[in-house]
Amino acid sequence: MRWWSVANFVSNAGTWMQLTVQNLLVLQITGSAAATGLSMSVQAAPALLMSVLGGAAVDRWPRKLTAAVSQALLAVIAFTTATLVALDRLDMTTLMVLAAVTGMVATVDNPACALLGNDLVPAEDVPSAIGVGALVFNAGRLAGAALAGVTVGFLGTAAAYFANGFSFLFVTAVIPFLRPAAGAVRQAAVRQAAVRQAAVGRAARRPASGTSVREGLAFFARRPRLLALAGVTGISAVFGRNYGLTLAVLVTGPLAGGAGAFGTVSTVLASGGIVGAVLGARLRRPSVRLVGALAATGALLQIAAGLSPSLAMLVVLVLPMAVVESVSDTAGTAVLQTDPPAHLRGRVLGVWGSIGTVWSLGGPPALGLLMELAGPRGALITGGAVIALSLASGHLLHRRRVTTPVALTKDAAPQEALQTAA
Repeated sequence: MRWWSVANFVSNAGTWMQLTVQNLLVLQITGSAAATGLSMSVQAAPALLMSVLGGAAVDRWPRKLTAAVSQALLAVIAFTTATLVALDRLDMTTLMVLAAVTGMVATVDNPACALLGNDLVPAEDVPSAIGVGALVFNAGRLAGAALAGVTVGFLGTAAAYFANGFSFLFVTAVIPFLRPAAGAVRQAAVRQAAVRQAAVGRAARRPASGTSVREGLAFFARRPRLLALAGVTGISAVFGRNYGLTLAVLVTGPLAGGAGAFGTVSTVLASGGIVGAVLGARLRRPSVRLVGALAATGALLQIAAGLSPSLAMLVVLVLPMAVVESVSDTAGTAVLQTDPPAHLRGRVLGVWGSIGTVWSLGGPPALGLLMELAGPRGALITGGAVIALSLASGHLLHRRRVTTPVALTKDAAPQEALQTAA
């Protein structure tokens, strides 16, 4: 697990270095901010349609081999892009194609790597392992963003792509040496699958791929916990969380700050994310209720941020906002990866990837429209209020649905007793 964490840190740093440079590269090629957003959407779009298929592949294929091959493919794409940049042969069409191919490979790579990390610890330590993964992600994000400027300044844009390619190769080299922990979820699932296959016969060992995908969709649709988690995360993603957008407009607009001020806010956000990941790693029994409570807390902090009279007050509020968001993400990911049976987790993560793509593509435009109508303060306040009221309404409806059957059962008990006596 230590080796896997080091490999993920290196890979995350390389990925964020490339993402930072890629936005600058698109601006250099086109001079259009819209084209920059389009390149990000093109890379994310394959997850909308293919994540379920990618999750099914992860459940069907050997996990270590799947992760190693997907990382190697991502390295090839990064090296190809770096070579084209170095030769000054990269145009916008080629960049879009490479971004789309990257998104397609990621539909398999993301669930494969996430579940591979869970195989390296005993089942009871999976929530903690997910917290460690969140910590590594945030640390890699900070390192990658910092290294991007240094690398481009001294070595040029192509060097960032080459560095990301080598980071993928490092992960590929580490994967063959990883060994599942005693009592890992994957080992138990393999034993259960062997027993199940022996019982149902040869036909059950050859399910059709379509049936496999439908099984994951059906499980997700029938699971109230996962549906509730999707609702909580979705409402938070659309009306909050996009702090890189809302806080940038708030800092540079009503609070009259510059790029340096927003850089300070961004650093505090990243630091809070690391603190939240450390706290999230200590969770032993994460739940959807905890995710909802943290989301509601974040909504109230968002409202307070919208009312901030000064930059100093905003910085004070940003830290707990980031901490709450990070702990909530860690708890939600732990629920998502531990609630389904082990043989369905890839497909459930695939379903989640498709749902999450809808939020990531639709959230920023919706929030941007809200800011156009209500301004940055109004967007933060309105968004926070919508989140808080939605979560409160959902909680009350859930309590009503749970308590009503109990009351009916108590009222019916004396009548059933009389009928039994008769």
